[in-house]
Amino acid sequence: MSATFTFTIDGKEIKASPGQTIMEAAEAAGVYIPRLCYSKDLRPHGSCRVCTCMVNGRPQAACTQPAAAGMVVDNNTDEIQAIRRDLVDMLFVDGNHFCPFCEKSGNCELQAMAYRLGITAPRFPYLWPERSVDASHPEVFIDRNRCILCGRCVNASKDIDGKNVFQFVGRGEHKRVAVNAEALAADTDLKGADRASMVCPVGAIVLKYKGYATPIGRRIYDQKPIGSEIESRRK
Repeated sequence: MSATFTFTIDGKEIKASPGQTIMEAAEAAGVYIPRLCYSKDLRPHGSCRVCTCMVNGRPQAACTQPAAAGMVVDNNTDEIQAIRRDLVDMLFVDGNHFCPFCEKSGNCELQAMAYRLGITAPRFPYLWPERSVDASHPEVFIDRNRCILCGRCVNASKDIDGKNVFQFVGRGEHKRVAVNAEALAADTDLKGADRASMVCPVGAIVLKYKGYATPIGRRIYDQKPIGSEIESRRK
């Protein structure tokens, strides 16, 4: 195995191994880089851009950019945080997110990211799009009003479940996640136990009959900010 090398994030020396991305090396060192589309067990594809860092002076997605010896990464500057706030703002106004009565509230990564970035209300005008809800499946509920097009369900269904139930269709403002059936999720071979049914970072795909099993106030991000589990590893 090749020897490890070092690079810096916000002036902190980080050890990395050949083949690691900036995000993987940072996470191992206890440095949290915000992200929404990234999930450790899925192939990274850099769609949300929330993990954007300045790498040797140029913006790069930390989830896909390989680490390199001597690389200089800025992760926590005012400029980068402003970019992230704008990206998260746009995700909120591009959908219909009603946090107070969403089952995912307290466990929602988008909501938690907004709190971490200091967002209490988006600064852009709401678009109020018309999006469909699919409650046809006996185990899984799909609400596209909450979808942020992260692609996790698409990748999980293809790469882990081996089913290809979900896929992107359309372009631009018409882009959405569809199922591989004529119309409804009930007509697919999707199961509640599939990884694709559980990987959504927001409330777009949720399991039926499990709502509010954990009361609001006791959920993951009710207790600690998103990223705390990574930062607890910092030496």
